[in-house]
Amino acid sequence: MTDDSTRDLLLSRIRDVPDHPEPGVMFKDITPLLADPKAFAALTDALVESAVRHGATKIVGLEARGFILAAPAAVRAGIGFVPVRKAGKLPGATLSQAYDLEYGSAEMEVHAEDLQEGDRVLVIDDVLATGGTAGASVDLVRRAGAEVVAVAVLLELGFLGGRARLEPHLRGVPLEALLTV
Repeated sequence: MTDDSTRDLLLSRIRDVPDHPEPGVMFKDITPLLADPKAFAALTDALVESAVRHGATKIVGLEARGFILAAPAAVRAGIGFVPVRKAGKLPGATLSQAYDLEYGSAEMEVHAEDLQEGDRVLVIDDVLATGGTAGASVDLVRRAGAEVVAVAVLLELGFLGGRARLEPHLRGVPLEALLTV
């Protein structure tokens, strides 16, 4: 999906922030990558390549940082962008999907009319951690009647095991991580 020089560029622009948002957590800050036009363009190009390769007709971006990655990829690919948001943020008729967090649960929503049968959807997020958000979004896209053709993330935190937790939701759909740490 990306060559070594692109991977090196992207990885060099992700900053580690220790003890954020709480002690013991190493936060992966992508804002330096977004501030670098060459790195952001390389990331967008890689996501567009994935959308084209999988024949996507829409890109779903997950709140909140997934929006930042997905929207320019959709524009550059010439296809629609659909936001998946936290519950209560979208006006009008929505479909919702609950999912488990480490401590508790949460819910995501999409406008019911934004996805339909025949849509081929690439789901994009910034980081795959435990897989809960990505799994819920895949389920939500399918409930809307659309087909998930792939899930793409900038960064997979392999040590958290999100890929394994996401597999039952994917049912053979490819998961593409540009970077894995």
